[in-house]
Amino acid sequence: MSRIHPTAVIEPGAEIAEDAFVGPFCFVGRLAKIGAGTRLISHVSVLGKTILGKNNTVWSQATLGADPQDLKFTGEETILEIGDHNEIRENVTMHRGTGNGGGITKIGSDNLFMVGAHIAHDCIVGDHVLLANGVQLAGHVLVEDHANVAGIVGVHHFCTIGQFSYVGGLTPVTRDVPPFTIFEGDPPRERGINVIGLQRHRVETDDIKLLRKAYRLLFGKRTVESNGTARSMAMTMSKRLDQLEREYGNNEYVSILTDFLRRRAEGLSGRYRETLREDNRRLGIAKSV
Repeated sequence: MSRIHPTAVIEPGAEIAEDAFVGPFCFVGRLAKIGAGTRLISHVSVLGKTILGKNNTVWSQATLGADPQDLKFTGEETILEIGDHNEIRENVTMHRGTGNGGGITKIGSDNLFMVGAHIAHDCIVGDHVLLANGVQLAGHVLVEDHANVAGIVGVHHFCTIGQFSYVGGLTPVTRDVPPFTIFEGDPPRERGINVIGLQRHRVETDDIKLLRKAYRLLFGKRTVESNGTARSMAMTMSKRLDQLEREYGNNEYVSILTDFLRRRAEGLSGRYRETLREDNRRLGIAKSV
């Protein structure tokens, strides 16, 4: 039998697993589903059609499944879906999707969301992601597996944060962050390969070395010899990607990186997901090249 504190408010229709725990002063709405082993510590609000998987821990004052903060939202039934084994700390907010954005905000498994993180409508967050204190994801953001976003980072709507990337604290993210990279600074840019993150996840040393070569080719300064004298050589990103694919395109990690950067180049202001938005299609807004 589920353990529900006598001060908790559970609306008729809510589905709560037998071994779930709902702590003092929590509120669980009629459309919510709470999975096995999930714990709502105290003062947690679970609203709308929110589906919480197994063995999640949700800390005080978190609000899950509230209406999206989007002027196009008209009250349509949408979903917040959360996977398993997530740690959702104090004052985290996650909003449901919108009809315009696909109808779902989706969170994977084995993630850590630190105090005050916000995940807006229609975001997709993968597995093994860390969002530190105060990270703010605007609508329609995609965070791929194993990404690590440090404190007080704001992410522009429709951005993608690539897998195994690290975004430094206070970084304004207004364009897609390539996988495997460190992205930080003022102005923000790619600063290197996230070697520590890759090592922690047991990526092979040879693959890491190849990614570092790829980084130098893509983002480093280039020179060419002319009559024995070195001079700078401007190369477009497209040409650098072509060269990288010719030399190392058979490597899985290099292929992921080059595909990502080509998609970013297609996007409006460096945001590939911007080209997928439904209102752009209806208005006939073209891709930026």
